[in-house]
Amino acid sequence: MAVLEWIRFLAGACLLLLGLGIFIVEMIGVFRFKYVLNRMHAAAMGDTLGIGFSLAGLILMSGLNFTSLKLLFVIVFLWFASPASSHLIARLEVTTNEDEEPHYRTAALHDLDKEA
Repeated sequence: MAVLEWIRFLAGACLLLLGLGIFIVEMIGVFRFKYVLNRMHAAAMGDTLGIGFSLAGLILMSGLNFTSLKLLFVIVFLWFASPASSHLIARLEVTTNEDEEPHYRTAALHDLDKEA
């Protein structure tokens, strides 16, 4: 039984380290990107993946109990809430941004047909 405990602990530690690595990449992306939507995308994807892996590691370390169920519910909530809130913030940025030309261009379908 002690060997299974060590395997579970090491697997949980690996997931925690993977989550920490994703957080570090997210921080680099947030500071390196210039445009706000690119920064927000890096933060949202990093948060969703990083928190998911970190909490999965904590679930493995905790074992099968009520705490693991609560951590799983946190993962599910964040899996749905983080992308939805990031999408709403991105739509707000696009609708309120007055200087959009340097960052992206809008095109209608008939404009794309003319280019092709």
